[in-house]
Amino acid sequence: MPNFTRRIALVTGAAHGQGREHAIQFAKNGADVILVDVPKPVDSVPYPLGTSAELRETASAVEGLERKALVVEADVRSIDAMRAVVADGIAAFGHIDILAANAGVVTYHQLVDMDDQAWQDTIDVNLTGVANSIRAVLPHMMERKYGRIVVTSSQAARRGVPNLSHYAASKWALIGLVKAVALEAAPYMITCNAVLPGAVNTPMMHHDEVYKVFVPEKDAPGLEDMEARLTQMNPMPTIWVEPTDISHEVLHLAAEESRFISGCTVDVAAAYNANLP
Repeated sequence: MPNFTRRIALVTGAAHGQGREHAIQFAKNGADVILVDVPKPVDSVPYPLGTSAELRETASAVEGLERKALVVEADVRSIDAMRAVVADGIAAFGHIDILAANAGVVTYHQLVDMDDQAWQDTIDVNLTGVANSIRAVLPHMMERKYGRIVVTSSQAARRGVPNLSHYAASKWALIGLVKAVALEAAPYMITCNAVLPGAVNTPMMHHDEVYKVFVPEKDAPGLEDMEARLTQMNPMPTIWVEPTDISHEVLHLAAEESRFISGCTVDVAAAYNANLP
């Protein structure tokens, strides 16, 4: 694994799921971490989002690895909030080297009857929230002529997916954002890449709404039905991709050894992506 000693990583969506695992893996490999999440619900999202207690649990895990953790409760949908996060991080650590823009939400609706708020919340968190995070930290990285930006996109950015038009739109858009930022930041030796996970074993995937989408032929599908369907979908013999599997690629793209990898998309999806051009 790469060495992140004396590096500072800013991770959004750090209260649980992929974000928590990214933070822990950065800490295991020497980084101090700025942990960002918003401890309140998003109106259109039916599953529990990160809480203040969970964010503190992530911080405790980082500190248990003898690394420093700065906890900042902030909403990525606010550019002012994210600029304040960056200012707080610089005040605490002196610099920020890495941004893992991971915060995201998903809901399931057909476009024809989608609630207006569901569309807006998804775009605001998944696309504008990532853009805000990058816009907040990029001037500092440009000034230092160093930075690693890794964005969490999705396999939904590779294909059309029924009931996910809003989510797919936000995740496809992130690829364009990443490529544009990679070009704009290249003269400053800053890289910007995207990781595209498949189905990851996180709270986002464990609730009744997602079960119904993946197993629509049953009236009340459960976790076992969901796992059976994912087993059919994944060419490799696994049900889930684990958060650690995504973290390993995030750390790879954030490493010094990846200094000339930029503007790229990397699939971590158990070969689910392999049938696409």
